[in-house]
Amino acid sequence: MPTSSPRVIYWFRTDLRLHDSPALIHALSLSPSILYPIWTWDPYYVYHSRIGSNRWKFLLDCQNNLSASLTALNPKSKLFVIREAPQTLFPKLFKAWGITHLVFEKDTDAYARERDGRVIELAREAGVEVIVKPGRTLYDSDELVKENKGKPTMSINQVQAAGAKIGDIPRPLLAPKSLPDPGETDLDFKQERPNRDHDANSNPRKEIENTYSALAGPNGDFAVPTVAELGIQEASTPHRGGETIALKILDEIVADSDYTATFEKPKTAPTAFEPQATTLLSPHLHFGSLSCREFYWRVQGVVDKYKGKASQPPTSLTGQLLFRDMYFGAQASLNYSFRQTYNNSQCRFIPWHLPSEIDSKSGLITGKYHIDNQEALEWFTRWREGRTGFPWIDALMRQLKQEGWIHHLGRHAVACFLTRGGCYVDWERGAEVFEEWLIDHEAACNIGNWQWLSCTAFYSQFYRCYSPIAFPQKWDKEGKFVRRYCPELATFDAKYIYEPWKAPIADQKSWGCLIKGDGEQNEEGKFMVYPNPMFDFPERRDICIRAMKNAYSVGLYGDDPRVVDGSWRKLFNNAAEDLTEGNDGPPEGEWS
Repeated sequence: MPTSSPRVIYWFRTDLRLHDSPALIHALSLSPSILYPIWTWDPYYVYHSRIGSNRWKFLLDCQNNLSASLTALNPKSKLFVIREAPQTLFPKLFKAWGITHLVFEKDTDAYARERDGRVIELAREAGVEVIVKPGRTLYDSDELVKENKGKPTMSINQVQAAGAKIGDIPRPLLAPKSLPDPGETDLDFKQERPNRDHDANSNPRKEIENTYSALAGPNGDFAVPTVAELGIQEASTPHRGGETIALKILDEIVADSDYTATFEKPKTAPTAFEPQATTLLSPHLHFGSLSCREFYWRVQGVVDKYKGKASQPPTSLTGQLLFRDMYFGAQASLNYSFRQTYNNSQCRFIPWHLPSEIDSKSGLITGKYHIDNQEALEWFTRWREGRTGFPWIDALMRQLKQEGWIHHLGRHAVACFLTRGGCYVDWERGAEVFEEWLIDHEAACNIGNWQWLSCTAFYSQFYRCYSPIAFPQKWDKEGKFVRRYCPELATFDAKYIYEPWKAPIADQKSWGCLIKGDGEQNEEGKFMVYPNPMFDFPERRDICIRAMKNAYSVGLYGDDPRVVDGSWRKLFNNAAEDLTEGNDGPPEGEWS
């Protein structure tokens, strides 16, 4: 195929924008005669990644907004959504559309590396030139690892030192003002439909999933799938996706120079709502409806001109982007092992309850877990459903499920509570819940944050626990946040809002809510019901701290041979939470 007149596919993934897109700008620099902007509807995400209705809706918003923006530049263009796995679709597409070049943004997520490697191999077999450009992070994650002596970035200092060797963070690129026409869009080949035997999202689905009805969709117009086609319930989040919204939010943020220049994340209120205390741009960064470099340089421009004392990384707004790069660097280096304790050289081994099952052939987590302790299972279930009996924790978990977002200190509080600060449940269980419910779920950041808060990596001060009572009182003495998300407690006196079980029965009745049971019962006669706390927090905190101290003294990491073969048990006694049940190692699929 002659290269003098390139016929280019631009493959959109987590870069759903026109502004500051190095890969898209490079595709246009080829002066293509034909440009197809496409999205492949990958079954891996439909069936194997945990995605709740709120994040699906945010994605669809981003896709629809991008498609409209493409059409605004060229009425013949749009985002062509093709409903087949890229690994099987591209060879057929290259031939059918006479493609000479495939261009896309680099992705260092473990699955994405595997997928992209296969697509690149198929493209080369078809004589198609592949061009990949970094753009998801401030620094190319692989370059960051390289300049960190080939090791995963496990601290902000390492990111800053490695980044200094790479050079200045690139300035954002302008959005294109025009687009070439797409060519003919006939798909005269058979669709290969995915195997639906395993569906990680069967729980949130209310109807049959039907996004693979036809290659170009039910109407043959390459339209973005609908919520109805996905078979999921309508989203409950008030937050909406799309580049247009992202840039508007950013404009509003940088217009407030005091907020932008003096922002310090630890000093923002986790109890704030309408509006929240932070930018809520994280889901836009994940889907790429906002460029991280656009964010960085717009904020830095305000900081550079600010007359007062500006905040500095890592707590500043730009510092948050460095944290993001840190987690991406760790993920880029560790690949699949980053998402688990088992075989992870950087993750401390703690004998948590409800440990993951491990596939004996791949050495990877299976998505299932071993129920070693029924009480721990009950605690995990009540935590997930927002009925622990601790109003601060329950309000946060209910907000998370309803809106798909909670403040970072709220995430800290519920993560600490589930792991080292109360339940002693494996951090991987919590990460899975967040994976499903967060609209801003970024695998690298979610995994890294859970490891941080469980003190298995990145952070080691396990004795510093968030109290579900004293901590929220610091921010919200009246309990407005709790009253919003636990409405059964709305009329309780502020004295009891974080410890409702201490309220006299007569007062409980006068306020219309009884404190009793485990949360399964919502009403009793004319009264609402809110659960008793599921354990004594000070007692559980002390047990967990002792257990963590013991695990730290044993000093195992996930790749230690004794962890891999299951002989770690010989190093632990039965004090505190130190030993889970079971005697079999990975060959039997359970390692704790």
